[in-house]
Amino acid sequence: MQISFYKYQGTGNDFVMIDNRLAIFPKDNTNLVARLCDRRFGIGADGLILLENDSETDFKMVYYNSDGNQSSMCGNGGRCLVAFAKKLNVIENKTTFNAVDGLHHATVGEDEIVSLQMIDVDQIKTTADYSFLNTGSPHHVQIVEDLENYNVKENGAAIRYGELYGKEGSNINFVKKINDTTFSLRTYERGVEDETLACGTGATAAAIAMNETGETDATSININVEGGKLMVSFDKKDNKYTNVFLNGPAEFVFEGKVEI
Repeated sequence: MQISFYKYQGTGNDFVMIDNRLAIFPKDNTNLVARLCDRRFGIGADGLILLENDSETDFKMVYYNSDGNQSSMCGNGGRCLVAFAKKLNVIENKTTFNAVDGLHHATVGEDEIVSLQMIDVDQIKTTADYSFLNTGSPHHVQIVEDLENYNVKENGAAIRYGELYGKEGSNINFVKKINDTTFSLRTYERGVEDETLACGTGATAAAIAMNETGETDATSININVEGGKLMVSFDKKDNKYTNVFLNGPAEFVFEGKVEI
């Protein structure tokens, strides 16, 4: 059987998008998902996302990591899915959709910048060496001075598989402060098991962690990732982060058909 797919990317975080409103995709076939995401034997992507019908909202997001397994929330994937929904005429410039971590609101600007509301954050673990928080996915955040030359894959994997996070692991983020409102970020993503060019929930986690630990007082923070620039904004009151928004580009790359 042939199915249509669409390729999208958000600051270098790339995804295979499939319109599954007719429920034709074999969702339990993890080997198929992994093959489609494979960069040598498939289409190539950091993850695969299904757009499905939802009785309460405009659509439902079902996200798979490139290893073929369904996973926790993906911020850049969510932004790309909003752009995909607009291309399919499911939405216009504003939407509410359902994901694994609950409801999300999003808008698409005239410049095709997608602004995605993330979950509220009220639990952050901070130590002298790192912070840990969940922004839809679990994230370890630590400051590294020589970020440009840092071995993200090796050091990220050591923390991800180490005693700190057990069997489930965590995404691992390494941050460098540029100025009071700008930070650089490199991320090791679980499920991809490598560094990616961007991570939306990671950028959100890094921005909040930098505010929580006093590295910045800003509530609108620029995050430079390997694939471009993101911006995270939030409100902070009584140690709770609300109205958290992830902003950045979400671009259509190409479309095609593939045999499954």
